[in-house]
Amino acid sequence: RDLICIQSMDGMLMVFEQESYAFGRFLPGSLLPGPLAYSSRTDSFITVSSCRQVESYKYQVLVFATDADKREETEQQKLGSGKRLVVDWTLNIGEQALDICIVSFNQSTSSVFVLGERNFFCLKDNGQIRFMKKLDCSPSCFLPYCSVSEGTINTLIGNHNSMLHIYQDVTLKWATQLPHIPVAVKVGSLHDLKGVIVTLSDDGHLQCSYLGTDPSLFQAPKVESRELNYKELDAELKELQKIIKDVKSQGVWPMTEREDDLRVFATVSPNFDSVSQATDADIGTDLVPSITVKVVLQSRLALQKVKLSVYVQPPLALTCDHFSFDFMAPETTREVAFSVYLKRSYTPSELEGNAVVSYFKPTGIPRVIQCKFRLPLKLICLPGQPSKSASHKLTIDTNKSPVSLLSLFPGFSSQPDDDQVNVMGFCFLGGSRVTLLASKTSQRYRIQSEQFEDLWLIINELILRLHEYFEKQGIKDFSCSFSGSMPLQEYFELIDHHFELRINGEKLEELLSERAVQFRAIQRRLLTRFKDKTPAPLQHLDTLLDGTYKQVIALAEAVEENQANLFQAFARLKSATHLVILLIGLWQKLSADQVAILEAAFLPLQEDAQELGWEETVDAAVSHLLKTCLSKSSKERALNLSSHLDMPKDTSRLKKHITLLCDRLAKGGRLCLSADSAAPQTIIMPGGCTPIPESDLEERSAEQDSTEPFTNHRLLMAEPPTPEDSAFQGLLE
Repeated sequence: RDLICIQSMDGMLMVFEQESYAFGRFLPGSLLPGPLAYSSRTDSFITVSSCRQVESYKYQVLVFATDADKREETEQQKLGSGKRLVVDWTLNIGEQALDICIVSFNQSTSSVFVLGERNFFCLKDNGQIRFMKKLDCSPSCFLPYCSVSEGTINTLIGNHNSMLHIYQDVTLKWATQLPHIPVAVKVGSLHDLKGVIVTLSDDGHLQCSYLGTDPSLFQAPKVESRELNYKELDAELKELQKIIKDVKSQGVWPMTEREDDLRVFATVSPNFDSVSQATDADIGTDLVPSITVKVVLQSRLALQKVKLSVYVQPPLALTCDHFSFDFMAPETTREVAFSVYLKRSYTPSELEGNAVVSYFKPTGIPRVIQCKFRLPLKLICLPGQPSKSASHKLTIDTNKSPVSLLSLFPGFSSQPDDDQVNVMGFCFLGGSRVTLLASKTSQRYRIQSEQFEDLWLIINELILRLHEYFEKQGIKDFSCSFSGSMPLQEYFELIDHHFELRINGEKLEELLSERAVQFRAIQRRLLTRFKDKTPAPLQHLDTLLDGTYKQVIALAEAVEENQANLFQAFARLKSATHLVILLIGLWQKLSADQVAILEAAFLPLQEDAQELGWEETVDAAVSHLLKTCLSKSSKERALNLSSHLDMPKDTSRLKKHITLLCDRLAKGGRLCLSADSAAPQTIIMPGGCTPIPESDLEERSAEQDSTEPFTNHRLLMAEPPTPEDSAFQGLLE
């Protein structure tokens, strides 16, 4: 006869003999059905109940127990133990089970395998634990099968990390990666291939895998020793190097095929949106403008899973930053549009946006292409009145006669008359003001503001527009330079402010964690009091709970406020960093490659976090430059840098390294990442100058060699006013 046991959602076991219903039994204390298995050796059903324990019920006990139709037992039936459903044995495993499997590979023993949420159990017939294994990942399915070693059992366990682990008892023997998360696994033989692993994913994909390879019985014969011909080896090596060089010059992908697959264009509208899309802007002004950007995708081939992601620098925001196309037919064009606006009341570090498109070619190869676009200055800035006094001033020298500011910045002059063409004011939406002056007697431009970091966007915009202006005039030898003092002190103040907010954020998070632990402890004490059958006074626990709750809320709000201030400080720090890099490039006339090295060292992070912050990352990058291409001796190159990026105690070391980098660039240092960049450079040290030590080792040696003070700080710090300052001041009066 064929006997079938079915478990319902309410915990009832229904037994059928062939097509006839035999009986039904409710399992005691059942809340939700668990995995169920039948052991033919002990003639019992094994399941995991809602109490998180493995339970075994004899089939004979199920037959003679009270029928399911008479679940409401009377008091007399409860007293008679003959018809009660009694469990054979139980084992508390402390977790829910995903599956149960009963394995018997010989006539003497059988094992009950239980796959829990975090552990894997092997039990004997009587419920005793034979062994257990704590799993590192959340399992999804398992399958015990016979092992080649006598007395052991192999088990396949799939997990939610798309991995398949093979255990021999409790020892991990093999691990392999799957393309999906398996929900069921079996081992079978397909034709003449034995040991095929069949896995099924949750979305219905069935995969047959073959683990390992067939052993190779061929053994290579011993090669007779012979003398090497070094001339032939050198010739062969040169030929191979020539082939490698040719392949590198051609590139891995054919250029024509790569460029023509997909073309991306970004166009910024010249005018603001008629209806502003800045609905959630948090700025004091009433009207925040928004501007539309259109991105056009032109495909030559049939492309799949095309995804467009757009990124702009905060606090700039987008109305939509992700677009997806499942399929693009050949020779088709897709166009998307979105709006950009200023969301917060501070200045972004850049006005450049980036559109990145990822897609799959017809051959299945993934590709990525990007397109950059530049937003107009008027999106975050309005015309303003020039200011006569400012805390921060910078002067940019050029090799051409000054250009009228009205032609460079049309639409930014509040009084477009002839007397004011050399003075212009800018007012950012956040409230800060910047003044731009063009000298009438020299080839200089003066930029001044109350905030140091606000100078960056105006200086960068001025240089870009000057280059565009002279290119249109056909002049190709235009150049800018900077001969003033490096504003390191102002830059260091922004670094200290950003670092102070990071320290404050750590302290607030520690306090919040302590108050949260205290709040949970008070909750447990109160819950114990409320559950107690004998009433007892609360002893002001409710008052303490209320006070702790208010402290938790206040600390959480303080953490959020500090995080918002940290985001703002990081954006200002990035603006100041861009400005310092620009000034260093103009000061030392660095090439584009050298400026790119400085940007990679000083701007490594798009977002700042407590785990990995700007200070320790930049300190490691600058130290690497000082140790390699800017090193003076072999002793500096031998210094080992720490491989761990931990939050420093203060910013003194970082500021010392930045000052040292500027000093070595001023003395002829060269930024280079090539193999010969670590070679010592011939640097002529001026009289009375002692280098700033890079590390404690160098500092100790410097104290032994010389006691003269470092007098070259005047090249990097502020200088007294020059006659040119009086000329610029006369433009404002």
